Amino acid sequence: MDIGLLSFIIFLPLVIAFILMVLPFGMKMTRNIAFVTTIVVFLLSLSIFFRFRLADYMQFREFHPWITTYGIYYSLGVDGFSMIILMLTTTLIPLGYLFLWKTKKSKGYWISMLMIQAGVTGALLSLDLILFYFFWESMLLPVFMIIGIYGTGNRIFSTLKITIYTIMGSLFMFVSILYLGVQFYNEFGVWSFQLSDLVQITTMSRTQETLLFFGFMAAFAIKIPIFPFHTWLMQTYSNSPTGGVFILSSIMAKLGIYGIVRFVLPLFPHQYVEFAPYFVGLGIFGLIYFGIAALMQQNIKRMFAYSSASHLAFITAGIFSLNAYGMTGAAFLIVAHAMATGGLFLLTGTIEYDLGIRSISGLGGIAKKAPLLTVAFALMLLSIVGLPGTNGFVSEFLIVLGLFKYNHFAGIISATTVLVAASFMFWMFQRAILVRTDNDVSKMKDLDIKEVVGIFGLALVIIAMGLYPHWFLYKIEPTIQHYLIDILKVGVGS
Repeated sequence: MDIGLLSFIIFLPLVIAFILMVLPFGMKMTRNIAFVTTIVVFLLSLSIFFRFRLADYMQFREFHPWITTYGIYYSLGVDGFSMIILMLTTTLIPLGYLFLWKTKKSKGYWISMLMIQAGVTGALLSLDLILFYFFWESMLLPVFMIIGIYGTGNRIFSTLKITIYTIMGSLFMFVSILYLGVQFYNEFGVWSFQLSDLVQITTMSRTQETLLFFGFMAAFAIKIPIFPFHTWLMQTYSNSPTGGVFILSSIMAKLGIYGIVRFVLPLFPHQYVEFAPYFVGLGIFGLIYFGIAALMQQNIKRMFAYSSASHLAFITAGIFSLNAYGMTGAAFLIVAHAMATGGLFLLTGTIEYDLGIRSISGLGGIAKKAPLLTVAFALMLLSIVGLPGTNGFVSEFLIVLGLFKYNHFAGIISATTVLVAASFMFWMFQRAILVRTDNDVSKMKDLDIKEVVGIFGLALVIIAMGLYPHWFLYKIEPTIQHYLIDILKVGVGS
């Protein structure tokens, strides 16, 4: 069959991973080839970005037979929403590689990173639900390897916990997918698992739709995670290597948000609108709950993990706000949060690598020893707290505006909580980085040239998105309006 651009983006990392697996290359050569592969994938994605037309339909479509007896096809496509997450993924990963360059892991570490990238992009671009499920599950094995082999502490327990959680959630989704396929067959006399076909089902009762709605939501809520499906988060983040935390927080968690918008919204629009108040409430509750949990942490890695969960809850509230401001802001915050939080986890990993310290009280005085790291840390924090001029400000402002439009009380609470979290972040930065203490930080090294390129590459995008948000927003606006007007039928909210 003809191989299109989207297929190259998905399978190039996977093919290279298998080649590296069988060839007798050492760790350094494996790392170098893996890095070059991510650069090629980034350039291919950049080509899609510049060629993407302002439209609300799927572009760069690929459609080929797979298991035709049961209506399963190799079907790919990209719209405004998936494109912005595709660019996020393919930009973050090579920049992250530069920061992880000095990681002394075996070649299996870098092979696993390539396999995760293939799984993420495959799930992101799939339009057949069985194909999506295949890629969704394929991410689990390399994540299992990275945490279980290269993690720290009680890594085996953490690996088993995230695996069991993910499999259980995915099982509910898989049963829901199969049920939809059967319903389509019963109504139309042919099998199909194409998203564009399944949305045409009209014979299901409201109870059936509601059960299937929550079947999908179980899988995506665990991946994000939404309260109360977050209990795997702390141990997994604490025991994962820096690369694992970077992938989990910056990329894989965003797939949960993506799954809700891509599949739950068009398949179950009535339930999406009906249960929106509950998920807005859960999102705001998570924003507060995880924010308070972050305030109580002395471990800097755990603090950023809870802070990340708080922002993901904020994004969840935004995508259920049922207006263009909230949904566009949520899409923008997916990118802003991934870059800033990913950068902070990479910088925290460097501090831990040099000093072996995670506690905030055990740090201090790093600014004098590592001024470049301090500047980079400050830039990431400014995006997290939503300082004007950063992409964090644009996204948080839009979500708060969307929540105000949805419900004034929700808007007030979300705005207040974001301000409180900002105050704590600056307090942590002062204690851990700026203030000189009696703690021994003499082993702390400043960023090397590769780390500077990686982290300031992220900073450049953060500032560009903050100063010129229209460059990024205008390509997603037709898709958001399509969701709101044509599918949910609630208007554009602007």
